Amino acid sequence: MDQLANYRTLVKQILLRNAEYAPSLGEIDSIPVFDERSDQYFLVDFGWNRTGRVHSVILHLQIKNGKVWIERDGSEEGIAYDLLEAGIPKEDIVLAFYRPERRAITEFAIA
Repeated sequence: MDQLANYRTLVKQILLRNAEYAPSLGEIDSIPVFDERSDQYFLVDFGWNRTGRVHSVILHLQIKNGKVWIERDGSEEGIAYDLLEAGIPKEDIVLAFYRPERRAITEFAIA
């Protein structure tokens, strides 16, 4: 399996696993959304809780230039750890939610 196909598979597996942990308060669904054509991968929560409507992107990852870019990470533990555990090396993970000039202070890829 080539690297792109492998990364797609791993990202989808991680999002599916995270979708199993729906919020316990309210009537909220966690839905993984995959678009392999543009290599965009999301975990979206939606429904109702005691304060009102919930519609939130919890995780947003994309695969770009051979790397997994974490655009949004609303998970408790941090999705980067799941990616590392799955075998994706630090140099192939970009913490895109950091400003480009601040990425150099992380242990991960800058772009």
